Parts: sequence; C-alpha cells; structure tokens
Amino acid sequence: MIHGLSAQYPETELCAVFGVARSSSRYTRAVTQKRQLRREALKVRLRAFHWQSRGAAGSRTLTAMLQNEGEIIGRYKVRRLMKEANLVSKQPPRHTYKIAKEESVIAPNHLQREFTVSTPNRV
Repeated sequence: MIHGLSAQYPETELCAVFGVARSSSRYTRAVTQKRQLRREALKVRLRAFHWQSRGAAGSRTLTAMLQNEGEIIGRYKVRRLMKEANLVSKQPPRHTYKIAKEESVIAPNHLQREFTVSTPNRV
C-alpha cells in the first residue's frame, strides 16, 4: 500500500502514518518482487512441461517433473500456479467401440447368433 501511494506522497510520511519503519517497507517490497519473479519463472517452466505432455500432465505429474530438476515444491503450490497460468489437465478420451447397425459386408453373419450345437466342433 505504501508503494502504491509513494507516487503521491513522500515515503517517510506514509511510513509514519501507518506506523511502519521505512527500512521494513523497503525490505517487504524487495522480498515481494523476488517472490513474484520466482513465481513467474515457475509458471514458465510449468507451461513448458504442460506443453511437453500435450496438456495431459496434472499437478502431481508436474510436481514430480519439477522435483526431478531439483526444485523443492509441493503439489498444492503447483496447483495454484496452474490456476494462475490457466493450465488444465486434459486426459485423452478412451476408445469407444461402434455398435453395428447393419450387417458387415466384409464378414457376413452366417450363424445368426445361434450358438447351440449338438456335438463339439459343429455348427
């Protein structure tokens, strides 16, 4: 808040009004900027991993990928970063078998679904 208002008012007066030491205000701003830069760098790496997996990697898989590179991060932080970067895991659809509506031209149905036989190996 102090940083936002420092364009209009002197920083020393703002710190006095809010009861904050000027050094701690500057320290907080510097730490916040470092955290934001680190988060942005992590988002870029997450986008790259997500693209490599063709959009199938979720938070657990992306966490494992980052941890394999030596990054110390949990899956909940990865999930938040995925939300911020608008990354959604999409699993490939399962194969669906078509139900035949007509008899096949290639293999006609000679048995007509009559599988009861009098002796083995006879139709």
